[in-house]
Amino acid sequence: MTEIQFNDTEVAFSYKTDGQLKKANFVFTLVNNPTISAMAIGLVKASLALKLPVKGLIRTTVFEHFCGGETIEASEKTIQLLYKHQVGTILDFAVEGEESESVFDATTREIIRTIEKAKNNPAIPFSVFKVTGVAAFGLLEKIQANAKLTEEETIAWSHTQKRVDEICKSAFENNVRLLIDAEDSWIQNPIDEMVYAMMKKYNKERAIVFNTYQMYRADMLENLKKAIQEAQQHNYFFGAKLVRGAYMEKEAARAAEMNYPNPIHHSKEATDQAFNEGLAFCLENINRVSFMCGSHNEYSNQYLATLMEQKKISSNDPRVWSAQLKGMSDHISFNMAKAGYNVAKYVPYGPVETVMPYLLRRAAENTSVAGQSSRELMLIRKELKRRKNGK
Repeated sequence: MTEIQFNDTEVAFSYKTDGQLKKANFVFTLVNNPTISAMAIGLVKASLALKLPVKGLIRTTVFEHFCGGETIEASEKTIQLLYKHQVGTILDFAVEGEESESVFDATTREIIRTIEKAKNNPAIPFSVFKVTGVAAFGLLEKIQANAKLTEEETIAWSHTQKRVDEICKSAFENNVRLLIDAEDSWIQNPIDEMVYAMMKKYNKERAIVFNTYQMYRADMLENLKKAIQEAQQHNYFFGAKLVRGAYMEKEAARAAEMNYPNPIHHSKEATDQAFNEGLAFCLENINRVSFMCGSHNEYSNQYLATLMEQKKISSNDPRVWSAQLKGMSDHISFNMAKAGYNVAKYVPYGPVETVMPYLLRRAAENTSVAGQSSRELMLIRKELKRRKNGK
């Protein structure tokens, strides 16, 4: 069995200079301390609200670590650097929480620009977007709740569906695989319905449109299996990205507040089991399914590699990918790429103020996920020590 050497920090950080590695050490030292992290987040929010000149500091620290740049063009250096190490880029226009139709239209145009950038570009194997980047959160919430829409909301919903179709059509015409991110459980149903309609329309020859499955939801493994069976019955190809999940605290808080069962698995072990079963199910249906293991978990990535070996599926089979976020889990990304697996990094980009909600959420997630930032810090310091000792 091929065992991937996740502890090889020389490979993991080969793309970082000493200065960049020291900056990463600073970022994760902050993030690793919940008290200091909370204070820093509070200070950044207040400074931006008061329009204090902090953008430069943010741009050269946390933004530089987690993001590609403020534009697609400014992200080119990151794209090429990753590709030099056999790691692809997924350009993620990190706009969140907008409400205006004009902004949704502008975001749609920007997402299509990322697709056009990815066309015939092996360094950019996927494009991605969130439906809440092109639709109002409250509108999706009303639709899932089967609430009556106003005339204005009915028009807005029609515009949303057109935007999603326009993006998927561009992906199809440019032959670029498109990931559609998962969101909160109380707006996910209308997103799923749109994505499955797009799959039926555009996945007749190959998997272009990919849905995302948050495996920390107790119903998600069954949802994934049913969706794959549906694709088999209706003879279209299926694209899936599996993640553990990004909104655990929000999901638990809303369930408690509104007095319904928490949709999330009661233990991390149950989530891990569902995630790994999902990987296995996708591999069992590889003739129909293309999928991405979106995970910062070493075991799941090694498990995927082991399953592929057992089933005699080539490590670089174009239907199977692993992905992590820029600035995190480089020990997984770069060591898997070196071992010959298809690997990509999510690379958020956009104006500093637009990307701040993403960065603040990322900082909060790092402090809440047990051991995540501690592990990052330990590996960074191990590599700094190795370089200092000249080994």
